[in-house]
Amino acid sequence: MTARAAVTARAAVTARAAVTEGPLATSECYARLRPVLQSYLRHLVPADDVDDVVQASFVDLWRTRARCDPARSVEAWALTIARRRAIDYLRSRPLPAAPLGDLAEPPGDDGRDHATRFADAAELRSALSALPWPQREAIELAYYGELSQREIAERLRVPVGTIKARTARGLRRVRQTLTAARA
Repeated sequence: MTARAAVTARAAVTARAAVTEGPLATSECYARLRPVLQSYLRHLVPADDVDDVVQASFVDLWRTRARCDPARSVEAWALTIARRRAIDYLRSRPLPAAPLGDLAEPPGDDGRDHATRFADAAELRSALSALPWPQREAIELAYYGELSQREIAERLRVPVGTIKARTARGLRRVRQTLTAARA
């Protein structure tokens, strides 16, 4: 038997005796099982409420101590009770409610934004299609291809200055087209 197994076996015997024997043994039981229950309950209930659920678990352990089977693990029995108390605790908590004032305007899109963006995209596609091919190509690679001006120049095998001029002229022409369409 390893040292760890021996310590665990000794703790189990002490915890079992603490649960099944008289009231003086409850502090021993609490000292042995509290860290185990706290560690387990940290995964089930909010951190601020772990100690309350541990306390409720020990009350339940004490109340049902006559049902403890000495042939079985006290830790498993205590963890089962702790799990049940955690579930009871979580079910008893009120569900969070949003103030009615916050619900007056629904969050997110209601369709109008989608329609506006769709219309804007159609206008932009129309304005881009009216550009000469070299300007359109430079703008599409920059905005849709997410390439830098240097990368565009390398891909098209033209000087960087030419790409800058094509992009600037194309954007100016797109702006004019969109402004005229909205006026």
